[in-house]
This record gives sequence, C-alpha cells and structure tokens, in this order.
Amino acid sequence: MKYYSSLPITALIALIVLQTLINFDVVPPGMALLTMLKDAAGEYFYTLILLIILLESIVYVGFYFPGQFFAVLLVVGANPTTSDIIKLTIAMVVGATLGSFINYEIGRRASNNRLSRNNFSNAQASAVQPVSVKSLLIAMIHINSLAFFMVTQGALKRSRKIIGLAGILNLPYYLALIFATAALSEEVMQLAENTTFLMVAVSIWLIIALILDYRKHLAL
Repeated sequence: MKYYSSLPITALIALIVLQTLINFDVVPPGMALLTMLKDAAGEYFYTLILLIILLESIVYVGFYFPGQFFAVLLVVGANPTTSDIIKLTIAMVVGATLGSFINYEIGRRASNNRLSRNNFSNAQASAVQPVSVKSLLIAMIHINSLAFFMVTQGALKRSRKIIGLAGILNLPYYLALIFATAALSEEVMQLAENTTFLMVAVSIWLIIALILDYRKHLAL
C-alpha cells in the first residue's frame, strides 16, 4: 500500500461510524444481535459459532461483532465437556481461517486495482519475501488486527500459505481463549471487545503509521 496510515485511518472511521449508528439506535449493539441469533440457533449451535467468528474475522465487520467473547462465554457458561471444547475450537478456527482467506483476497484484489507497471516489480519482490512467524503472532493478539494483517499480506501478494499457518496457530490460541475465559472474570475478557479499548488501540496504530509515512517521505 502507498501509505502505512491508509488502513488505520479507514479502521478508525469505521469504528466511529459504527459507534455513532449504535448510539442513535440506527443499528442494535452487536452483543444484542448475537443474543437474538443464539436464541434462534437451536440445534445449529456450532454452525452459529462458526458464523459469528467468521463475521468478526472479516475486516471492518469485526468491529461490530464481539464474536470471540460471545462464543466462548456461550460454551463455558454451559459447563462444556472436553468434546464440547474441541467442537467449539474447530468451529472457531474454521471461521477465523475463512475470514483470513476473505481478507487476503480483499487485499489482493484492491492491490490489483491500484497496481501500475511502475510498481509491478516491487509487488513481485514483496510476494517472495517470507513472512516472519513473529509478525503473524503479534497480529493474532486480536482477531481485528489479524484481519488487517491478512489484507496487507494480500495487497503485497504474499503466499497464501500464510492463511493456513494462521489457521494452525489458531488451534492452541482458541483453546487458550476458552480456558482463559473460564478462569478469568468476565470483566477482564470483555476489555478486548470494548469499543473504547479498540479506538485507543487503532489510534496508537495510526500514530505509528503516520510516523512511518513521515519517515518514508523524508527518505524520498
């Protein structure tokens, strides 16, 4: 992408717009909508979990759905067996992996629309550069940051293997998330799905991106 700040700016705008719509009752809060879906799910409980995680893992859409928190609380609150935990983990990993694929393709298609002959060779060079596992693990701190990470990988035309790697790494991540939710208080887990927390995180991301853009401009 031409500017490092492009994604954080659009992310911050999306957060503000969504929060404004919720505050003026134009759309219901994400948790309220998820609760209605849960009541209507019936025997399709794990399919609902998959869809919730898929929605949260898609870039921008994820700001509206507190999917991870909601999905884990549903199962933990039901006193799950080992089998339930395994099924939940599989459903969440499949949903997150599908979301990563969608985000990657969004970035790739957006890059194709902007690509010119002048920077084609640069895009090819980026495609063959290996992605560090460290960068992926940092992005996996929150599902929204992973979404933007995958958009960037698609825009740089990196190998699609990164999607599969993220899926594999998500297996222990979601198992840990389930056990953490069971062990920690609801208030601590809910922090990661708090709109104010997300806005602060995106604002910090934007500040760092603006500094990188400024340094890039000075280097030209």
